[in-house]
Amino acid sequence: MINHLDYIKGMGFDAIWISPIVDNIDGGYHGYWARNWENVNTNFGSADDLKALVTAAHSKGIWVMVDVVANHCGPVGNDFSQLYPFNQSSHYHSNCDINWSDQNSVENCRLAGLPDLNQSNSFVRQYLKDWVAGIVEEYGFDGIRIDTIPEVPKDFWSEYGQASGVFQMGECFNGDPAYVGPYQNSLTALFNYPMFYTISDVFGAHKSMYNIRTRYNDEASHFKDIDALGVFVDNHDNARFLSRYGGNKLGLKQATVFALTSRGIPFTYYGTEQYYAGGNDPKNRESLWQDMNTGSDLYKMIATVNAQRKASAIWNNAYVERYVDDSFFAFSRGKFLVALTNNSGT
Repeated sequence: MINHLDYIKGMGFDAIWISPIVDNIDGGYHGYWARNWENVNTNFGSADDLKALVTAAHSKGIWVMVDVVANHCGPVGNDFSQLYPFNQSSHYHSNCDINWSDQNSVENCRLAGLPDLNQSNSFVRQYLKDWVAGIVEEYGFDGIRIDTIPEVPKDFWSEYGQASGVFQMGECFNGDPAYVGPYQNSLTALFNYPMFYTISDVFGAHKSMYNIRTRYNDEASHFKDIDALGVFVDNHDNARFLSRYGGNKLGLKQATVFALTSRGIPFTYYGTEQYYAGGNDPKNRESLWQDMNTGSDLYKMIATVNAQRKASAIWNNAYVERYVDDSFFAFSRGKFLVALTNNSGT
């Protein structure tokens, strides 16, 4: 990663979000199957390598946000002796599968069979807060992306975010602003999953662009700060846009421009700039090393948009809708004007 930071910088990005760093159960290549919370994942490198990455990124004006998990550990069934320090049954909720229509079940049962940490246990609660504060201090992270937000009570996230001492971006995988919005009262920000579905509908399925206006109107009464939400087209939990919409490259370009310039903090998933089209997890988690083509037209387009985004400092200017109909949408941020169509010829 250190050797390829210029590839990221070349697109105009000034922050990266990296995978969870904790040691994982064998097979947990993604970082979400914690085993020993005191060790780093040696498949990614050593602790010193991680410090060197953060130092190198900072030297290039790039902030580093680390992915963190406080909901669960790796898949060990009920043999908690394989885990550290959460090696007692009292550290976990009972073994049950989540009923997604019952919030109590969402918070107290197992996601995909993963042992569900009990944050009401005083040891678990304090350790998790001390741990996140410790890694931020030790490695110099600038922010945290928090996994599985709705699976843990809101009051814990308030304490956890405060303990981290840095910017927090939470993942609440749900398209209902009324459900997602209240979590922003406990954290700095959330990914705008409701807008993710609207982006998909408008630029992928060619639904009316009035849906963008409707989405913002719906979100206004549920989020305390829409402009702090993370806006994205692709991520590691959903099949990529090109997989879902038949390789519609023009639609991907349109959606990407919207994500980079609309209200919120833009997130671009690696490989989008190379037209990656992987399906459901894990097919959407392709390796990038072999495809770092700075000549890709989408790579160049992202670089151009980001350059103008910064030159215009659009985050200092209010979002103003200028025109909308079923197939055309225009908005401004100060003198920065964006005009988009969802007509991709498919």
